[in-house]
Amino acid sequence: MQASRILPDLQCSVLCEDVRQEVTGNFIALGIIGAIRVPKLPIVAGKLCVFTRWVAGVGEFHENVRLIAPDQETVICKCETKFALRDPAHCSTNVSVFAGTKFETPGVYTVEVVVEEVMKLRYPIPVVIVEPPPGARPQGQAPADDPEAPKENI
Repeated sequence: MQASRILPDLQCSVLCEDVRQEVTGNFIALGIIGAIRVPKLPIVAGKLCVFTRWVAGVGEFHENVRLIAPDQETVICKCETKFALRDPAHCSTNVSVFAGTKFETPGVYTVEVVVEEVMKLRYPIPVVIVEPPPGARPQGQAPADDPEAPKENI
């Protein structure tokens, strides 16, 4: 007897800056994120990706990846994806892309990965304000008169 539907296992989930696919079909996760360190808030992240891989399932499924605010209630952004596994030996790799994600406050944000309304994984992503190193120039500020600094061509 063949199973008609088996809920898949989540092999991995990684928050990163980007995901690329090689000509061989293999994936490369770029800039794996364990925490977001910024000089000030609010700030907008141009692009965030959540890379997920599903295995050992059979059937058609609905994945929901959410980024939750530190209050643990507010959904900052979400991405819903449909995928299918025809055989338990197959896998499905999904990449959720979040563009223009705004972080308003410091704190522990949470990534949630859900399939068919079953929470498979949740993990923390701290957003912290860090002081720039001494002597660092704030973003957008022109450099002081430095005789050793390269000159612009006019």
